[in-house]
Amino acid sequence: MDEPKDIKLFGSARSGYATLVHHVLRLKGVSYDYVNVDLKNKSEEFLRMNPVHKKVPVLVVDGKPIPESLVILQYVDETWKEHPIMPQDPYLKSKVRFWADFIYQKIVPQTYVIIQSEGDAQKKAVEELFGLLGTLEDGVKRELHVQGSLFINGLKPGLLDIILGGCRTALKRMEGLHGLKLLDEKQIPLLCSVMDAYAELGFVKETDEMLKPISVICWI
Repeated sequence: MDEPKDIKLFGSARSGYATLVHHVLRLKGVSYDYVNVDLKNKSEEFLRMNPVHKKVPVLVVDGKPIPESLVILQYVDETWKEHPIMPQDPYLKSKVRFWADFIYQKIVPQTYVIIQSEGDAQKKAVEELFGLLGTLEDGVKRELHVQGSLFINGLKPGLLDIILGGCRTALKRMEGLHGLKLLDEKQIPLLCSVMDAYAELGFVKETDEMLKPISVICWI
């Protein structure tokens, strides 16, 4: 199969999910054009590309649109083989997919509960987030991480490392805006270590610099 030639990423600097796609494309050295979508005034062209959810990101490959960040990340990994972000072993791959889905379905929604609550309700929501992060820490440590490795994926970042990198950005901003402590090195040392190492990677810093004109203030 010929390698794709025309790659466009439709996203927004306000979208943490779109940032994940920037990261995986840069990690793999894929050349692409970036189209910033006005989230308050989405064009008809964009809505036709993602008619179901009507959200960014959308990756357009040789005219064919692919929506939803988790789908895009796995598509990119299957299309461009350099720097694989998924294990080759089918069992380990299933574990990565399970924990990626756990982050998307459990942890990310819980951050919105925290943002939308106050007082005792917010304290309870933060405690529930700590519980979810603890579950993720224990599961990843037990099922995937090799002791001494810089990332969950090993010496180079994989799918979970990329997603956790997005989590770090969102949680750090929430800490600053709401005066909360969400990333506790004592409670989740592995996750914090992985997130901090990921933030220091060159392609991550390059993406942050590119998106800096508009603050990334939310996940979606």
